[in-house]
Amino acid sequence: MLSLPDAVIQALQVLTIACASPGVSGVMAHIEARLQGRRGPRVMQPYYDLAKLFHKEALAPAQAGPFFLLAPVVSFACYLTVPLLIPVLTTYPLPLGDMGDILGGSIILSFGSFVVAVAAAETGDPYAQLGSSRAKTFSAITEPVMLLVVFTVALITGTDLPYALARTVTSSPAQIVRPAHLLASAAFFLVILFETSRIPVETHTGTIELGMIEEARSFEHSGPYLALLQWGSSAKQLILFTILLNVFVAPWGMAPTTRLYQVVLAMVFLIAKAIGLGIIVVIIDNTFAKLRLFKITEFVAAAFLLVCLALFTLYLGGG
Repeated sequence: MLSLPDAVIQALQVLTIACASPGVSGVMAHIEARLQGRRGPRVMQPYYDLAKLFHKEALAPAQAGPFFLLAPVVSFACYLTVPLLIPVLTTYPLPLGDMGDILGGSIILSFGSFVVAVAAAETGDPYAQLGSSRAKTFSAITEPVMLLVVFTVALITGTDLPYALARTVTSSPAQIVRPAHLLASAAFFLVILFETSRIPVETHTGTIELGMIEEARSFEHSGPYLALLQWGSSAKQLILFTILLNVFVAPWGMAPTTRLYQVVLAMVFLIAKAIGLGIIVVIIDNTFAKLRLFKITEFVAAAFLLVCLALFTLYLGGG
């Protein structure tokens, strides 16, 4: 049987996230359109949009500095660093898998989002600055939730390494239904809804200023830089899906060895699981009516309460 070196598999993890993320977003956009009674875009439309943007001219506001053009590159590099640390294709740690834990991956994702917000604030455009300030305001609420999820995971498994948690979940079916694990997973799922702009407040593809957060931050970017922002956004979404699926909820279908066919099957399973989770997210997004902006705090507070309950169940013997 043909086996692949660990370095090649690690590179394939990054390529899988980078190449499959626009396709997962395309499937979600197509399903969303069908739920709304529209024909919708093609599944491959995100790839066509990226190719078109990469061939366009890049423009920048007169008052923007070099950081405005550097931010999309830095954020995209941050998003492609996280797949080196998390179980994307294999059940065993790869050479760089032990160099960072869940907290480190969360910090890298937050830093990528931070540089985009700073670049948006630098433009002087009111809409871009509005989206930037909103994103950082609400991120200050969600980041404590992420910290508590990490602490809960560390208490459950004795470590905050994602590979260790995945092994704990797959060690016994009883591990999945533990109250602390279920509550922490539910809290992380709510954070994903916020981070992917799927909360029932913001319209993730709209340009109405009353609800713009994610879309407003890239308002002044164009050409290849806008392509990197859109590509990075879809990659971040798939990374969060991968963490939830391969670490918390369904860490199955990954390659236990370096054999080529097992790695290829792991890619297929990951994309299939991500599409399934994406369909669930789209159904939730289209089931609830959009609420007022200040309701975001109540939405994130629900995630905070869930992870606090997870901690309590650990101390009360339910973990």
